[in-house]
Amino acid sequence: MPALIPTQFTATITWLGHVPDRSASLRAVPVPAVDVTLDGFAHEDHGGPTRPSCVRVKTQYPEGTEIRNVRQLSILSAEELAATAADMGLDAIDPAWVGASMIIEGIPDFTHVPPSSRLMSESGVGLTIDMENRPCIYPAKEIEKEAEGFGKLYKPKAKGRRGATAWVEHGGQLALGDTLVLHVPDQPVWAHWETARKG
Repeated sequence: MPALIPTQFTATITWLGHVPDRSASLRAVPVPAVDVTLDGFAHEDHGGPTRPSCVRVKTQYPEGTEIRNVRQLSILSAEELAATAADMGLDAIDPAWVGASMIIEGIPDFTHVPPSSRLMSESGVGLTIDMENRPCIYPAKEIEKEAEGFGKLYKPKAKGRRGATAWVEHGGQLALGDTLVLHVPDQPVWAHWETARKG
């Protein structure tokens, strides 16, 4: 019995890019199409099978520990990015400023789709959602370079709207305009979720 359910929710890829050197800057370079491998997007500095652990998993590992890389990609929703920009008082936020791998349009409340959901392309590329990508200071620095005085607003205004981190389950090629179908795990929400969140 299949463990993942194809849904009626689809998304269109409206932006693609890669971060060439995250030690220099989080800023991404836009591209019209990208080769996708099990290591992530071509030329993406966040790619690879493993990565050093960071603050996201500081309660599990000392920072810098080699761990499986489930943060190969940063996927954001066009609708949520526009809402963040509006709340900040900006006309728009360039996806490059926030280090995006992909911007998609069409899935409501994308940041909170269930972990382990898949985004499947018509050609068979499969991307697995890891978890919500929480706002941090690095996009704020890039925004500040382009819109002085606005960088400090990014972290609070993007809360719950930064998209999700993801990793490649099956490779191929993706291009602007491609359609992705959301597949979700066929399981109920854990009954003890609220108790667990309280620690």
